Amino acid sequence: MEKNTKVTLSNDAEDDNVHHHTNKEQDSIILNPNFEDGLKNWNGRGCKAVLHESMDGGKIVPLSGHVFAAATERKAAWNGIQQEISGRFQRKRVYEVTSVVRIFGNNATSATVQATLWVLNANQREQYIAIANVQAGNNDWVELKGKFLIHGSPSRVILYLEGPPPGTDILVNTLDVKHARRNRPSPPPFYEVCALTINNALKLAIARFVVWINPGFGINIVENSEVGDGETQPWFTLGNCKLSVGQGAPRTLPPMARETLGSHKPLGGSYILVTNRSQTWMGPAQMIADKIKLFLTYQISAWVKLSVGASSGISPQNVNIALSVDNQWVNGGQVEVSVGETWHELGGSFRLEKQPQNVMVYVQGPAAGINLMIAGLQIFPVDRRERIRCLKKQVDEVRKRDIILKFSGLDESCDLFPYIVKVKQTHNSFPVGTCINRTDIDNEDFVDFFTKNFNWAVFGNELKWYWTEAERGKLNYQDADDMLDLCIGNNINVRGHCIFWEVESTVQPWVRQLNKTELMNAVQKRLTDILTRYKGKFKHYDVNNEMLHGSFYQDRLGKGVRALMFNIAHKLDPSALLFVNDYHVEDGDDTRSSPEKYSRLILELEAQGAAIGGIGIQGHIDSPVGAIVCSALDNLSVLGHPIWFTELDVSSRNEFVRGEDLEVMLWEAFAHPAVEGIILWGFWELSMSRENSNLVEGEGEVNEAGKRFLDVKQEWLSHAYGIINNESEFIFRGYHGTYAVEVCTPAGIVLKTFVVEKGESPLFLSIDLSYLLILCLGCFWIRFKKINPVPTKSFSDLESGCFLPMVLVQIPMCNEKGLNDDGFYFHLSIFFVLIADTRGVEGFNHHRSPSTLTILISALFVDLVDEGFNIPASFFDLVDDTVGFKISACFFDLIDDTRGFQHLSFFLRSRHSTVSTSQVRFDSSLSFGFGFVSDHLVYKSLKSDSIFVLCFND
Repeated sequence: MEKNTKVTLSNDAEDDNVHHHTNKEQDSIILNPNFEDGLKNWNGRGCKAVLHESMDGGKIVPLSGHVFAAATERKAAWNGIQQEISGRFQRKRVYEVTSVVRIFGNNATSATVQATLWVLNANQREQYIAIANVQAGNNDWVELKGKFLIHGSPSRVILYLEGPPPGTDILVNTLDVKHARRNRPSPPPFYEVCALTINNALKLAIARFVVWINPGFGINIVENSEVGDGETQPWFTLGNCKLSVGQGAPRTLPPMARETLGSHKPLGGSYILVTNRSQTWMGPAQMIADKIKLFLTYQISAWVKLSVGASSGISPQNVNIALSVDNQWVNGGQVEVSVGETWHELGGSFRLEKQPQNVMVYVQGPAAGINLMIAGLQIFPVDRRERIRCLKKQVDEVRKRDIILKFSGLDESCDLFPYIVKVKQTHNSFPVGTCINRTDIDNEDFVDFFTKNFNWAVFGNELKWYWTEAERGKLNYQDADDMLDLCIGNNINVRGHCIFWEVESTVQPWVRQLNKTELMNAVQKRLTDILTRYKGKFKHYDVNNEMLHGSFYQDRLGKGVRALMFNIAHKLDPSALLFVNDYHVEDGDDTRSSPEKYSRLILELEAQGAAIGGIGIQGHIDSPVGAIVCSALDNLSVLGHPIWFTELDVSSRNEFVRGEDLEVMLWEAFAHPAVEGIILWGFWELSMSRENSNLVEGEGEVNEAGKRFLDVKQEWLSHAYGIINNESEFIFRGYHGTYAVEVCTPAGIVLKTFVVEKGESPLFLSIDLSYLLILCLGCFWIRFKKINPVPTKSFSDLESGCFLPMVLVQIPMCNEKGLNDDGFYFHLSIFFVLIADTRGVEGFNHHRSPSTLTILISALFVDLVDEGFNIPASFFDLVDDTVGFKISACFFDLIDDTRGFQHLSFFLRSRHSTVSTSQVRFDSSLSFGFGFVSDHLVYKSLKSDSIFVLCFND
């Protein structure tokens, strides 16, 4: 009999007293979080909600307060206690859920309790957001804590607890939700030294240099790793195996260690021999806790070999170097080794971010009875900054090209006033993308960062089969369509991830229940549906994801089905590159997906005719070391396919270390010639699958890791500054991509854009500056005459009197930026006003319509001669060569080059406002006529009925 038990029941019906308003005075958005008002605002989700003061004969009492709630009579895992929070939260705001929970009944001692959000979006689509979970027991209360963020404006939101198997009660002491204020980031575990440097634009800049205090880079922290003099101390055994010392091991460092350490003294040739092994975990061990420094990345390297009395028929064995960190296993690297005479390299890495009490390194893995040999085991901290400095030199060779800007039309003034060239790269063409989810794009801040910083994208789930057809025959492509529209609208290319997923746990239940014939039909239908719907829109497809870690389709449909998937996909959309895609390829952590096994898979598929177009390395990596990553890339590059990092993310609770991890991966990929793109697996907090991996906080603040990412992207933009040389050239070396060049001349500033594609030979680009003399003369004349352009709305044809419809277009002539008053030409900033016929005219500029300049300079020529100016001969040559007409013919007969403009009129104030109509003259021998009528300079072509008018209005 329970003592002082108070029971209140509530069913699934909504509580009519739920408030749908925001209480600005209270931080919490949960009503009655401690159940002080009973079950008010709470109800059961598919079960009953009950209030207790105690349970189990008084053994279970509240951790705080006087009561707790229980979700009881649960018939499904999703049953639990819930509260609607619609109207009490703010979109784009991060909230933290905190709850104290435990379980009871059904003989369960432990079960997962999860906090989940049910969201009903404005389009009536349901969404479930897993917030956090905890392993709860039946003896103690535990805290469940996690965060959530809602990007859009859903119509309803309900928070509930779920998880344990049916029949097990969920007990809740408190459940609260408050705004999660951002904690100040931890300081970097290293010093950042700032110094003044000269950048490639010849300007002073502040550079950051990362400095560790006594890191011991490259120093082995393992004692007696070479077991000199036959002694094995301080090594000891795990289990009752036996250690001894042998001779004949390699004397050189393994390749990955040599890549990191460079020159190194030869190894001694001794090795540890482990015999009498009766369990896989038996092997040598050593304590190293006092030698580990937090947040330093350590590389592990060793030679390993296996032997046994009779080796025939023994399959390859895994050998693993591991660490026991306060009894928690940490993977230090694995390799698959065949029993025999060959030594194999084993490499890996690790990092610790919490101070441990005990750290033990040990070697394990082979089956019982197999002898294990380990030589030259080294564990040393890696100087990743030095590695990046070396990679930058390699990047210069791989990702840059020589560019030669060849200038023509330079005048003699460049000897006195050098032409200054400023080159700025606006976009690097190397693909850098990110994963996005449908809910993300409801957040305009997310979209802004996404579209500004990435040129590729991949969808997290929305193209996967379990999303597009969760129930048989019920297709959902709306989410993918919405995301694709956003990407296409912002010129962002998209990878298709994925058509199939070979891991059985990711296959939706209805597909798993199909027989062989039904499954094959479903596979073919899936291929047809997705590849015809999106033909030409996805640049890549991951055809059958993670074939090294799963075999669902191959087991049921035969080994040839994988190549069949590739071939059907290629026939349906030949424009898309078809990728294999897998994880733990680049870090040495998983023998199932080593580079060697990945290569074998690809070659087998190609032997079956699979149209493989690219190799995807996911890149979910911990504590990356460049030499290990580069080794994997080298091994795969011999296959000749482009390599992409398709799902790159790194994780560290310290934002500075996280940023360094990401920088290591970015530079390794960028420096390797076989890598053709990088896709991050997200960047926004609470929109990523890994904790402590985001670059942007949930409410839009770019964190230290994000700043490092943006800094690297800025480094991947080339800039150059200087003057045109004596050969009329400006030479620089820059990254592939789009550039803007600004040429500062005495006549004005010239702006051009150009694109640098991949290429071995230098790229020659011609830039013609001859029209600058025309422009500067126009500016000079306007200044000399003190002209103020005045537009008019209409002008009548001088001969017919008809009305000519006109539109206003502006032509920039000269920019005063950066020029001096005492320059060879007067610097001005002026716009000529062009009135053009509206029929089919969208406006034009002097680059596309030289006839406009021709007409302008014709009028200026007349005015300048009339004012008594001497026109230099070089000017006639310039106009003749550049614009394409003859000065001897008064360079006015241009009717055939007007490109559809029937009537043109320039409005310039001039002394000619008093000229009479009688001064008009025509010269039929030259097929043109010109003269002044009232305040207009008129040009009449005798080849057509068109008239050009230069109008000088007071």
